[in-house]
Amino acid sequence: MIGFYDYTVIMTYISVVSSMIGIFCAMTDRIATAVCCLAFSGLCDMFDGKIARTKKNRTDEEKCFGIQIDSLADIVCFGILPIILGFKLGMYHVYGVAILLFYGLAGLIRLAYFNVMEAKRQSETSENRKYYQGLPITSMSVILPLLFVASMILPDYKWFVVLLHITMLAVGLLFILDFKFRKPTNRELVILVAIVAVAVLFVLFYNEGWWRFSYIYKISLERGGTL
Repeated sequence: MIGFYDYTVIMTYISVVSSMIGIFCAMTDRIATAVCCLAFSGLCDMFDGKIARTKKNRTDEEKCFGIQIDSLADIVCFGILPIILGFKLGMYHVYGVAILLFYGLAGLIRLAYFNVMEAKRQSETSENRKYYQGLPITSMSVILPLLFVASMILPDYKWFVVLLHITMLAVGLLFILDFKFRKPTNRELVILVAIVAVAVLFVLFYNEGWWRFSYIYKISLERGGTL
């Protein structure tokens, strides 16, 4: 069969499957489940590189495939899924769609640029990367679940949608701005995973207030599709 199927890419494949499930859930208004799928894909992405590096005898073809498949997975997991979530949660006006289009294009440009520069870097050194240029696209798997939790302090659904617009625009800009973003240490990764896990539990089980996620889209429709 075409492709590579060893353990170094299994986490990437699991991440893509999780996000495809999340896309189906978002399209059928199971928003909470879709957000959890996004967070799980982010968890897989945090560790797929570390797992891949444990195989010391990887060929150049396997390394190149790993770079390519990781970025292709990222555009599905952290590009398309957040766009669908944003649209279903209220970004369906012209300005909201424009922001989502920009977000998707910025993510695509970032990943293509990363592929070029990472291939060049690996041909020059075997050291692990210490910094990213710009904000990694995978950051949306952390930002979006935390955004839902932060929305608890907002008095109404419309303010959540405003914050969602601002977040998607800001994150898209950070994808393509040229600045150094330090890779988190293992300890920081553990803390980050714990924080996102708590956020996911809130999304799944917190049922008080306006932001019961399985009903957000219905609330929007009841209001005539307006903010």
